[in-house]
Amino acid sequence: MRDIKVKPTHQQKQEEEEEEEISSSSLSVKSTPEIEKKYVHRVYDAIAPHFSSTRYAKWPKVAAFLESLPPGSVILDAGCGNGKYLGLNPNCFFIGCDISDPLIRICSEKGHEVLVADAVNLPYREGFGDAAISIAVLHHLSTEERRKGAVEELVRVVKPGGFVLITVWAAEQEDKSLLTKWTPLSAKYVEEWVGPGSPMNSPRLRNNPCFGLESIPESDVSVKEQKDLESIPESDESVKDEKVSNQQEYFVPWHLPYHRAEVSGASASALASGLAKKDDRKGAVVYNRYYHVFSEGELERLASGVGNAMIVDRFYDKSNWCIVLQKEALNQDH
Repeated sequence: MRDIKVKPTHQQKQEEEEEEEISSSSLSVKSTPEIEKKYVHRVYDAIAPHFSSTRYAKWPKVAAFLESLPPGSVILDAGCGNGKYLGLNPNCFFIGCDISDPLIRICSEKGHEVLVADAVNLPYREGFGDAAISIAVLHHLSTEERRKGAVEELVRVVKPGGFVLITVWAAEQEDKSLLTKWTPLSAKYVEEWVGPGSPMNSPRLRNNPCFGLESIPESDVSVKEQKDLESIPESDESVKDEKVSNQQEYFVPWHLPYHRAEVSGASASALASGLAKKDDRKGAVVYNRYYHVFSEGELERLASGVGNAMIVDRFYDKSNWCIVLQKEALNQDH
């Protein structure tokens, strides 16, 4: 019998296109942009020992959240860093993950249960934990889609009725002088690195080995913005404050002292590749870390887009915006 080919209907075509679009969108969220690879992943790998030595104080609000959980709770720390919150509540079980292998090794040496994993692709089954925390992680993700994806992952991996605590750096810093030490990224460079209309997405540039993130001169980043701010008279501080408050993309420096620079063995190659630079005056190797600082209400709006969770608490603490989410409980009627 001759095969009969049936032409797909318009509706079937539309459904297939929608499925492809969803699959493509999901893939793009989980695909790490170059700016994160270079100015987050590689930087934290290089500074891990020194970074860990400075991270020991626990935030009281985070500690109170962890201590409020029932005995026997399984707590997932996504972006655990050096593990300072792992084991904080001795009556609970903690599992940590982080994208930085050197930081995870530090956690492992302390006896913690940890693994290397990406915040937007957590390696746990749905409903695995009783609670999850994400402390100072989302601001290192360079697109809104990835930040939302990370929130969705945190909600996915906790049980119905489970809680999620998220903290991020605020654009509204208590110490405004800190902003003068950060390098604002211009809209031009942000679009080239992370924007949906980015030229980096064009096949011509994507397939050109001579063009990439490294070809964008770091010294040129937002020089104009810096000059614009400096040109504003001191008497008109409100205009300057408005320009600063509208800025959310920054490079935040990390000064690695010369005597600590080779602990991880990465500084020489970082200097050679241009990832870091020397500051002889301060006696340090300087790395830039990418940050998207959150404006007031932004974290709540992001979380509101997650359908199966509700915000049960929100607060500002130590120049951070913070929220607590609760995953919807199962319908008790069934």
